[in-house]
Amino acid sequence: MIDIVNKRNWFFLISLLLIVPGILSMIIFGFKLGIDFSSGTLMTLHFNRAVEQSDLRQQMSQLGYGDASIQKTSQGDFLVRTREIDAEQKQKIIDGLKSGLNAEVTILDFSSVSPMVAGEVARNAVIAVAFASVFMILYIAFAFRHMPNPFKWGFSAVIALLHDALIVLGIFSILGWMAGFQVDSMFITAMLTIVGYSINNTCVIYDRIRENVRKGVSKDFALTVNVSILETMARCINTSLTVILVCLAIYLFGGVTIQQFILALLVGVIVGIYDSIFVAGPLLVLWERGLKTSKYAA
Repeated sequence: MIDIVNKRNWFFLISLLLIVPGILSMIIFGFKLGIDFSSGTLMTLHFNRAVEQSDLRQQMSQLGYGDASIQKTSQGDFLVRTREIDAEQKQKIIDGLKSGLNAEVTILDFSSVSPMVAGEVARNAVIAVAFASVFMILYIAFAFRHMPNPFKWGFSAVIALLHDALIVLGIFSILGWMAGFQVDSMFITAMLTIVGYSINNTCVIYDRIRENVRKGVSKDFALTVNVSILETMARCINTSLTVILVCLAIYLFGGVTIQQFILALLVGVIVGIYDSIFVAGPLLVLWERGLKTSKYAA
C-alpha cells in the first residue's frame, strides 16, 4: 500500500519548493497588472496588410505613446495597451497609424478603465476571495458537523486552497516579470474557479475519510486517511484529466485574449490534483495527531 500520509513531510517540502520562489517573486517584482486593476486602455488592432511589431511600436512612439505595451496575436492582429485615452485620442491614433504605416486600421476591440474603476475592481476581487474562503470554512464545518472538531476540517481545506493560490500567484508573478503576463479580472475569475474545483476534490476525499471513520476501518486516524486517499485518488485524477485536456485544446487553438485565463486554469487544476491528494488529507492528520511519531503519524 502506498503510504502517502507517512511521507507527508516530503510532500510538504515539495510544496515549499514550489511556493517560496513565487513568494520571493511577488515581493521583489510584484505583478504586472492589467487595465482592470491599473487603469488604461486596451485595443485590438487589425491591419489590412502585414505590419511588423517593431514598425507599429515606432509609430506609436512617434504619436506620443512610447510606453504602450504591444503584443502580436496568432491571427496577426495586435493587442495594444496604453494609458487611458478618450474617443478623440483614439481617432488620432487610428489616423496616425493609417498614414504612418500606409495601411487601413480596424479596431476589433476597445476597452478603457479609469483609475477609480480599477481601484474598485481590485477591492471587489479581494472581498470576493475573502468571502469565498470564509463561507467554505463554514460550509465544510457544517458538512462535517458530526465529526470531532469540524472546524479543523474547514480550516485544513482552506489552508490547502491557500497552497494552490500561492503557487498560481507566484507563477504568474514570475511570468509577468519574464514574459509580460498580466493579472486582470479574468485572472481573478480563474482563481475563483480553481478554488471551487479544488475544494470539490478535497471534499470528495474528506467525505470518504468520514465514511471510513464511521465504518471503523482503523483506530489509527492517519491510516484511515491514507486508505481514503488511495480509494479516491483515481477518481480525482481521472476527472481532473478531462478538464486539463479541454483546457489544453482551448489554450492551443483558442484566441490569444483568453490564453492567460486558460493557463491559470491549467496550472490551478494540476496543482489542485496535487493539493487534494498529497496536502489536504495529510494536513488533517497533522492537525489531528500533531507531531507525534508512529508508523502513520510521522
